[in-house]
Amino acid sequence: MVISSSNNYSKSNPDLLEISSANKINFKRFKQNGQIQIYQSSYRGSYSSIIRDGLRNAALGKKVLLVQFMKGGVKQGVANQLNLCGNLNWVRSSHSYDQYDSEEIENNKNLEKSIHESTNELWNLCKKELITGESDQIILDEIFLAIEMKIIDKDDLISTLENRNISGDVILTGTDIPKELLLMANQITQLRS
Repeated sequence: MVISSSNNYSKSNPDLLEISSANKINFKRFKQNGQIQIYQSSYRGSYSSIIRDGLRNAALGKKVLLVQFMKGGVKQGVANQLNLCGNLNWVRSSHSYDQYDSEEIENNKNLEKSIHESTNELWNLCKKELITGESDQIILDEIFLAIEMKIIDKDDLISTLENRNISGDVILTGTDIPKELLLMANQITQLRS
């Protein structure tokens, strides 16, 4: 397509913007979002390479948030995050499914409620980080299991990812990944044993 510089063209096209060199225009530089990367495996606990890469990025000066939704045993929670290398905030749920037998959870509704609340507290932290863009990389470990168990809403995750302001990558891991999220991904890696 060739655009003519004649006055007739600009008069017949009101969407055309005339810029003269006498007028200085300050354009606001927009922040480009990083990639959405999905790592899928047929079994849980196979994401040590992703955690290693997060630690490496933190050592190189990037601010990394690593959230393990379904891991527990260290009673961290949002208030007790671990900080490694000065740049990696590692947080696990204060109560998680991994800490208890499934039968114990089924028989104790207060325990199940506590696990759900703790997981949602992690998700709220992640949403804040994704929207504010304060981290350079965010790793959401086993978030798809939290979705499968109906603790985190899939549509809320999709909406948050669509409106994210993080300049770096968002890494999501899990076994069963919803089709809508696969379609959003820039990179999908299937890990094999």
